[in-house]
Amino acid sequence: MINIIKPKPLKKGDIIAIVAPASPLTKSKVSIAKNYLEKLGFYVIVGKSCYCKHGYLAGNDLIRAYDINQMFLDDEVKAIICLRGGYGTARILDLLDFESIKKHPKVFIGYSDITTLHIAFNKLCNMVTFHGPMAVDISNGLDDFTKESFLSNIQGNTKGTKISNPIEKPIKCKSFGITSGEIIGGNLTLINSTLGTPYEIDTRNKILFIEEVGERPYKIDRLLTQLYYAGKLDDANGIIIGNFKNCEPLSDEASQRIEQVFNDIIKSLNKPTIYNVQSGHCKPMITIPFGLNVYMDAERCQIIIKE
Repeated sequence: MINIIKPKPLKKGDIIAIVAPASPLTKSKVSIAKNYLEKLGFYVIVGKSCYCKHGYLAGNDLIRAYDINQMFLDDEVKAIICLRGGYGTARILDLLDFESIKKHPKVFIGYSDITTLHIAFNKLCNMVTFHGPMAVDISNGLDDFTKESFLSNIQGNTKGTKISNPIEKPIKCKSFGITSGEIIGGNLTLINSTLGTPYEIDTRNKILFIEEVGERPYKIDRLLTQLYYAGKLDDANGIIIGNFKNCEPLSDEASQRIEQVFNDIIKSLNKPTIYNVQSGHCKPMITIPFGLNVYMDAERCQIIIKE
C-alpha cells in the first residue's frame, strides 16, 4: 500500500502563492483575492502567470508551468491556490517536475480545470490536494459556510469531521451501502480527458467524486458511459455526485433529465452512491480533501474523514 503524502497544515502568517495554470483573470480580481487572503492572516505572493494573458490562457505554457514548479520548490511557500479554471492545465503536464513536487508537498487548492492537476499529483506524487475555492471565488466573496470549510481543510482540522452540506441542501442517497477509501476525481469532463494518457485517473479502491457545469444530459450520459467502459466506475468503491450546475436540456429538445442519467448508469452499479453534495461550481461550496481516507455510509448520507 502506497503511503499518501499529507502537506503540513497552514497557520496564520504562512505564505500562500497564487498561480494561474489555466485561464486568466483581471488584475483587479487578483488584487481583491490577495487582499482577502491577507485579511485572513496569511502572507500572499502572486505568480507571474497571474498577470499574463495569451488568448484563453494565462500566459504561455512555459510561464504557467514555471510558476507551479517554482512555488513547490520554494520551501517558504506553504500553500498554492489556483487563480481560476477555464482551460490550460492539460497543456503543461509534461512541463511539470513531479519528482520535485513530491519532495516538496504543500497545500494545493483548486477545482474545475484544475482537476487535471489533482489527478496527476495524486497519481504521480501520492499527495493530498484540496478541491476547493480559487482566487476567482475569493474575489467574488466567500459565504460563511464556504469560508469555514475552506479554512478547516487547509488548516488541518479534518480528522473525524463530516463532509456535510448546508442544512437547507441535504445530501441524498442514490444507492445504499457502506464503504471507505480515498476520495479522488473532480470535474467530469476533465476526468475523462485523462483517459488513455500517462495521467489517467486511478479509481481502484477509491471513492470517485464527480461534478460538472453547463453540459446537457446527453453529454453527461456520454461522459459517464465512457468512464463505465474504461472500468473507472467499476473500480471505484463508491461514488459521490457533486453539483451539476446548469446541466439541463434545452427547452425544446427531447431529453432525459440528469437524474435519469444517473439512475441508468450509476445507480445500476449497485455500489454506495450519494448525490447533491455541494462541491463544484456552486455556492455554498464544500472543500474536499482528495487523497485522504474517508468512511461513507450512503444510506445515512454520511462521509466522515478518517485522518
